Amino acid sequence: MSTVIWVVVIVVAVVAVIAVGSAVLQQRRRHRLRDRFGPEYDRTVRERDNRREAEQELLAREQRFSGLEIRPLAPQARDGYARKWMEVQERFVDAPGFAVTEADHLVTSVMAERGYPTEDFEQRLSDLSVAHGRTLDHYRQAHAISGRAAHQEASTEELRQAMVHYRVLFEELLETPDGRSTRPAVRTPQDQTARRDVRGQ
Repeated sequence: MSTVIWVVVIVVAVVAVIAVGSAVLQQRRRHRLRDRFGPEYDRTVRERDNRREAEQELLAREQRFSGLEIRPLAPQARDGYARKWMEVQERFVDAPGFAVTEADHLVTSVMAERGYPTEDFEQRLSDLSVAHGRTLDHYRQAHAISGRAAHQEASTEELRQAMVHYRVLFEELLETPDGRSTRPAVRTPQDQTARRDVRGQ
C-alpha cells in the first residue's frame, strides 16, 4: 500500500474518532442539561429554532449563574419568612387578591436576600432556571395569575392556585444548603378556608 493511501486511511480514522468523540460529548452535555434544567430544557428547545441554539442558551445561563453570589438564608431570616408566609395565607381567606400580591412580593424578597437579581422578571426566570428548573413553571403560572389579579380578572380558584404555585418555589428557596427544611409547617389556602368553616359551624 502506498504512502498516500496510508495517509488517507489515517486521516479518515482520525476524523472518525473525532466525530465519535464529539457525538459522545454532545450526548453527555445534553444529558447533563436535561438533568439540571428538567422541564425547562424541553421548554427552551420548543421556544428556539433548534436544539443546539437552546443548549447554548442554557449553557449561557449556567455561566451567568456561576457569577452570582447565591447564598442560603440565615436561620433567623428563614424562620421570619416562614412566619410571613403563614400570615399571608391567613389573609387569603378574607382578601385572596391582596394575599396573592403579597405572596409575589414575598417570593421576590426571598430571592433578593439569597442573591438573585430581581429587577427584571424574565431575567429572574433565567437565573432561577439553573437551580430551580423543575419548579419554575409554578412560578410562571403564579406570576401570570398575579398579573390578572392586579386588574381584578382572576377568579378565586385561580387565586388559590396561584398561592399553591408560589408556595412550591417559596419552599425551595427556604431550604437549607443540604436540602432540609427547618421552617414550621406551611398550610395551604384550602386549610385556611376549612378552619374558617369549622369555626363558623
